[in-house]
Amino acid sequence: MSELILHHYPMSPFAEKARLMLGFKGLAWHSVFIPSVMPKPDVVALTGGYRRTPLLQIGADIWCDTALIATVLEHRQPAPALYPAALKGLARVVAEWADSDLFWAAMGHNLSPKGAAALFGSQPPAVGQAFAADRGAMSAGMTRLRPGDAVSAYRSYLRRLAHMLHDQPFLLGDAPCIADFAVYHPLWFTRVVNPAVAGILDATPGVLAWMDRMAALGHGQPAKMSAADAIAVAAAAEPAPLPDEAFQDDHGIPLGSLVTVSAQSFGQEPTEGILRAATRTHYTLERTDERAGRVHVHFPRIGYVLRAVRPEGRA
Repeated sequence: MSELILHHYPMSPFAEKARLMLGFKGLAWHSVFIPSVMPKPDVVALTGGYRRTPLLQIGADIWCDTALIATVLEHRQPAPALYPAALKGLARVVAEWADSDLFWAAMGHNLSPKGAAALFGSQPPAVGQAFAADRGAMSAGMTRLRPGDAVSAYRSYLRRLAHMLHDQPFLLGDAPCIADFAVYHPLWFTRVVNPAVAGILDATPGVLAWMDRMAALGHGQPAKMSAADAIAVAAAAEPAPLPDEAFQDDHGIPLGSLVTVSAQSFGQEPTEGILRAATRTHYTLERTDERAGRVHVHFPRIGYVLRAVRPEGRA
């Protein structure tokens, strides 16, 4: 069975979600550190354009977005379950809310003027400027909450989470599920990465106690790997055979077409390739890179846009 390779950087909240899921599953994995801002040539060699963090690589298969990574890890190691049978639908809905509304409210607070000053104040001004420019480019066209509105929403969400934890150790019961991991990571950024603004958590001690329980899950068994070695792994491998899943054609784009897939909002850089699968849950694109060789890049359907590439080369 091919090794798990996570491409990430330490302060990435979504990477912390993935790291903690690996710990929950008790999995061994290789850790490849990537830049937090562009350029990311080693990432693009694998994805062809997508550059959000993290990526999960298994041989010549590249899995994008933690929502899809969670599903891959569940198939790899079914127990303990991220998607308990009795809670599967509810857990996914809560996780989608956490990865969107909760995340952006939390980041509006975390990167408020006070938060940004604390986060980048000890570094050269160019570091903070580069981060702001990079994230500004990634969020072009998005409607972002103003800091005051973000704080108000964040406080309200924290109170609701405290209510969910009132008489149970985890959000949906006695054991953590995908909802817990999706909710945890933006709060982790507040508490661990930017503690100067972590006072907002003090009004919800039940949430803080839950965070301690989540942190205790750990990160599994990571081992360092270089980006060059990870790319060499892809180049030496072949993409795994595609499962025999039904083709769900919602776009009138046949398999074998040249297409692009891009995120609906944040980080809209497209990946271009040949559409090899479109199941009820995800898209698979085949592409070839001079360094990585032939790879399959996988994206979830929810949150991503599939487009055919016109003959003149414009999507």
